[in-house]
Amino acid sequence: MKKILVLLVIAVIFSCSKDEDLTLTKTIDPDGSADVEVQDFMWKAMNFWYFWQANVDDLGDERFVNTKEGRAEYTAFLDSEENPAAFFENKLQYIEDRFSFYNEDYRELTNSLAGISKSNGLEFGLVRFQDSEELFGIVRYIIPNSNAATADILRGDLFTGVDGQTLTLSNYEELLFTGSDSYTLNMADFVTGNIVPNEEEVTLTKAEALAENPVYISKSFEIGGENIGYIMYNQFTNEYDDELYAAVEALKSAGITNLVMDLRYNPGGSVNTTRLLASMIYGTNTSEVFLRKRYNDKLQNQFNDSQLEVYFADKVNGKTINSLGFSKLYVLTSSSSASASELLINSLEPYIDVIQIGDVTRGKNEFSTTLVDDRDNSYLYTPSRVNKINPNNQWAIQPLIGRNENAEGFSDFISGLQPDIFLKEDYGNLGILGEQNEPLLARAIEAITGQTGKRDFTVLNPIEVFISSKVGNPINDKMIDDTVYNLEF
Repeated sequence: MKKILVLLVIAVIFSCSKDEDLTLTKTIDPDGSADVEVQDFMWKAMNFWYFWQANVDDLGDERFVNTKEGRAEYTAFLDSEENPAAFFENKLQYIEDRFSFYNEDYRELTNSLAGISKSNGLEFGLVRFQDSEELFGIVRYIIPNSNAATADILRGDLFTGVDGQTLTLSNYEELLFTGSDSYTLNMADFVTGNIVPNEEEVTLTKAEALAENPVYISKSFEIGGENIGYIMYNQFTNEYDDELYAAVEALKSAGITNLVMDLRYNPGGSVNTTRLLASMIYGTNTSEVFLRKRYNDKLQNQFNDSQLEVYFADKVNGKTINSLGFSKLYVLTSSSSASASELLINSLEPYIDVIQIGDVTRGKNEFSTTLVDDRDNSYLYTPSRVNKINPNNQWAIQPLIGRNENAEGFSDFISGLQPDIFLKEDYGNLGILGEQNEPLLARAIEAITGQTGKRDFTVLNPIEVFISSKVGNPINDKMIDDTVYNLEF
């Protein structure tokens, strides 16, 4: 048997299944009459791992027969789309799949998943003007040590154009995401309920390898007899697990009695980091189920039930977790809260009272993994095996390979998780992140202390984000399997 390293987030190391071995699908090779190396990799990887493999006729195990005629048919199928991206989208991707994606350079994809990207450090949301194809941007936050951090631009600032062109549905992608690395924002003001362009301009330039520490703010407040901890966490990135651990440890040392996790701009990320954070908040009983995995039928039927369970953790990179042991958690959300953010809420709810404040979340309950052309490793990306990746094919795909359920079996939140306390952000009153009077945090503080005061939470200008700056980040709306385990094949 061949031992391979598999990037899955199953919290036990298993060396066999119900039938002792996982059975890989026998497939055929193209006949060599066409240059279809990338498409061949994509089909074989998706045939084995894709969550909706049974729903895509062209991915069926019996779709192509291993004969001379069958190999010719398979080759013609692979060659039906010259562009691998078009082949992936048109031939392999299930019609209801909103989140699988690809990149022609696996290094770019894996760097982005690690929180390293080409960016100017400006995080924003784009909003559509009512009954118009025109858009405006609103600054959400600035990444420290970035180009934007040195510019005259702040949270809450508005812009309506780029390089003198009005932002619209048809040009925003080229102007902000795929065009020049340097652009000039045409700024605007909020005047008596209207967004009015002004004469101000802000020029920003994207830089390679900008690393974002997702622990954006960590602090505590003494209010009304309560010691309230607050963490704004903007991405579940395993490279920053130590920083997250340190933030929670510091709040525990400060004697907090409540915790507010601000995930309003958190698009997802590492499943294992989510498990670690949940353990820091709730507890470290490694026999309690954090989640259960559900794969496609071909894989699911080969695992024992216990092999599909993920348990709470008691260590972070060798350091013992001193859990807060809370029975209640307050979570701030928006429509940009997705994937691993939703996983944290859903997986904790069987155990503690999770009070969700803000807007309905994105609705993403599937998880993915990175697949590359390393055929001896069943196409799974493993950092120690990058020299084994086919040098003629640097493409990576990030397909959805399963769905997470909590300990009670619930996973049906495709329409998003509904907040207990509904409160949208208001572009006329965003507030300063981490300050007690910032509307969402203020509403959480009110819920904790029971002191209603005279604060008016009326939202006059609700933000309906059309798309955010994180759209170009592969971690956006993703739940990433990232733990290395040994399987016997």
